[in-house]
Amino acid sequence: MSVHLHWFLPTGGDGRTLVDRHAYTDGGIRRDRITPVSGVRAPDIEYLAQIAKAAEQLGFEAVLTPTGTWCEDAWLTTVALTQVTERLKFLVAFRPGVISPVLAAQMAATYQRISRGRLLLNVVTGGDSTEQKRFGDHLGHDRRYARTDEFLQIVRGVWGGHPLDFQGEHYQVEGGLTALPPDPLPQIFFGGSSAAAGPVAARNVDVYLTWGEPPEEVKQKIDWIRGLAEQEGRTVRFGIRLHTISRDSSKEAWATAGRLLDDLDPETVTAAQQALGKSESVGQQRMLALHGGSRDKLEISPNLWAGVGLVRGGAGTALVGSHAEVADRIEEYHSLGIEHFVLSGYPHLEEAYWFGEGVRPELAARGLLDAGPAPLDGVPAANGRPASAPGGAPLLIAGGR
Repeated sequence: MSVHLHWFLPTGGDGRTLVDRHAYTDGGIRRDRITPVSGVRAPDIEYLAQIAKAAEQLGFEAVLTPTGTWCEDAWLTTVALTQVTERLKFLVAFRPGVISPVLAAQMAATYQRISRGRLLLNVVTGGDSTEQKRFGDHLGHDRRYARTDEFLQIVRGVWGGHPLDFQGEHYQVEGGLTALPPDPLPQIFFGGSSAAAGPVAARNVDVYLTWGEPPEEVKQKIDWIRGLAEQEGRTVRFGIRLHTISRDSSKEAWATAGRLLDDLDPETVTAAQQALGKSESVGQQRMLALHGGSRDKLEISPNLWAGVGLVRGGAGTALVGSHAEVADRIEEYHSLGIEHFVLSGYPHLEEAYWFGEGVRPELAARGLLDAGPAPLDGVPAANGRPASAPGGAPLLIAGGR
């Protein structure tokens, strides 16, 4: 079982400070009311193309693209980026409640042909009722997962190349068909920590994703989903979503993490915690519980730092340390059964190089990576740090999921 490395495409914006637009009282809806933050980068297609090309050059297999109000549309953005990359795959996040499953299956088939087989799917059932209602979705938490179950049954059914009839609580389909099924079939990624989510993963998905909790808690999740999948006669693979702050020395990495906290005033943290605390997502509540809104004892496990989650929704932990230490932690998670590592760092362009030029060689030396395509030739590191990283260690900004 090899490690699969993926990066993140910040279609909600990028930058150098740990400030999430969700922390603002108006959610960033009125841009003129957002306090200016230096170093913020708009998610224009030119900048996103830089990140995609860097990820490809550094040997990442795919990039995760988030979904939601504060992001550019994942389908449209990534299909554009397939035209400026060669082999990079795109892990496209979407919500099943706002699109027909037959149409989604058809879109995926078209995407595979346009991209020559570079689509992966990340199914996001949703955990914020306010966000769901914004898109016209008024189902409660558990019913959303029941709908996702039906959705995925239909998608896989119509990919079979024969007309599908389906009668469920949420969908009724007569003669559903994808005339030209995708080849290859996109792998389906899915996350959810609630009791309602587990059976959906066990029955339908290829890769179950968890956020970056301490190893013992991740093992409990793996055992839970693996047991449910065995009852269904299936095998599910596992992935984890983490940020990274990797440097040539542990001291440098922790100094970068500390600098992030220096930028946060108590009011910003309080506002973010109040907003995030309203989420219906069990996974989000587990992320919040790791730090309890406090800056004390943020290293919740060796090299696992919960500071990101003070102001950012979704993935709230980062692997922090020297390149070898970060590789140690990846190896530890891998030993539990984690294959897919979906990573990010802020700014995403610079941090892709820190990880790709620092940690990836460590993992390769340990025999954890497939002997697949090597990273494309690029500019060598200078003075012990990536040539692309200007002006000292970059800081973080949160955006997307």
